[in-house]
Amino acid sequence: MTVLVTGSRGRIGSALITLLHENGTDVRAASAAPGDLAPPDGVTAVRCDLHDPATFPAALDGADAVFLYAEPSQIGAFLRQAETAGAQHIVLLSSSSVLEPGASECAIAASHLAVEQALAASPIETTVLRPGAFAGNALQWKWALRSAGAIGLPHPGSYSDPIHERDIAEAAYAALTEPALRGQAYHLTGPQSLTFTEQIMALEAATGRTMPIRHITPEEWKESVGPHLPAPVADSLLRYWATSDGVPTSVTGQVETLTGHPARTFATWAAENAAAFTTEPTAPAGPATV
Repeated sequence: MTVLVTGSRGRIGSALITLLHENGTDVRAASAAPGDLAPPDGVTAVRCDLHDPATFPAALDGADAVFLYAEPSQIGAFLRQAETAGAQHIVLLSSSSVLEPGASECAIAASHLAVEQALAASPIETTVLRPGAFAGNALQWKWALRSAGAIGLPHPGSYSDPIHERDIAEAAYAALTEPALRGQAYHLTGPQSLTFTEQIMALEAATGRTMPIRHITPEEWKESVGPHLPAPVADSLLRYWATSDGVPTSVTGQVETLTGHPARTFATWAAENAAAFTTEPTAPAGPATV
C-alpha cells in the first residue's frame, strides 16, 4: 500500500509519516513546499498544493490511500484525480465543529463540512476524523507572555477538550491500516474537558513559570489577532467560547477505540512542550492570545 500524506509540515502529518514508515508502509510526504520538508530516509517528498489542481496528478499517481487535510477550494478536482489514480481510501482530518448546531453558518465548520460532503458524494471510501481543540493551540500563548507578560483571554472559563496531536496521528494510522475501522466518522477528544484557566495552570505546573491571565473584551481579542486570523474565523471562535464559558464539553473514548490506548492528557502535552515556554522564541507563529 502506498499512502499520500498531505499537510506533511504539520505535527500530525509528520508524526503520521513516521508511524507509517517505521511500520513498513510506503508513504509519500506531500506539501505545497516539499523542499521545506525533512522526511525520514526512504520517504519521498512530493509537491501537492491543495489549492492547485495541476499538482494533483503526480502526487496521487499510484497512491492507494490518502491522509487529507480539509481544504475545500479544489476538493472536487482532487477527488476526481484521486479516483483516476485508483485511490481506494481517504482518511479526512475534519473538525468536531461540524457537529455543532448551525455548522453551515460557522466559518470554521463550513469549510470542513464542504469537504465532508464532497467525500460523501465520491465513490472513494472515506474515514472521517473529527478532533476538537488541538492541545498545540496553547503554543500561541507564548507570544503573549513574551510581548505582554500575560495571556489575554475574553473567556478564561471557556471549556474545550484539548487533544494531543500524537493521538490524532495514531488514530489516522489505525484508520489507514486496519480495514475494520474504515468507512466511519470518529469524534476525537482529549480525556478531559478543561477551561483555558485550567490549561494555563497545567502549563505553569510543567514549566515552573507563572503565566498571568488578563481578562480582555472580545473586541480587544479580535483586534489583537487581526493580523493573523480572518475576521469570520475570529467571530466563530468568539461565539463558541461564549457558549462554552462555564459549560464543560463532552469527551469521547474514540481515541482508545482507534488506537487501543486512552487519550493523552493535556498535562502530558504540557510536560512535553514545556521548553517552548521557557526559551526565547525567534518569530511569532499565529495569534498571541487565542
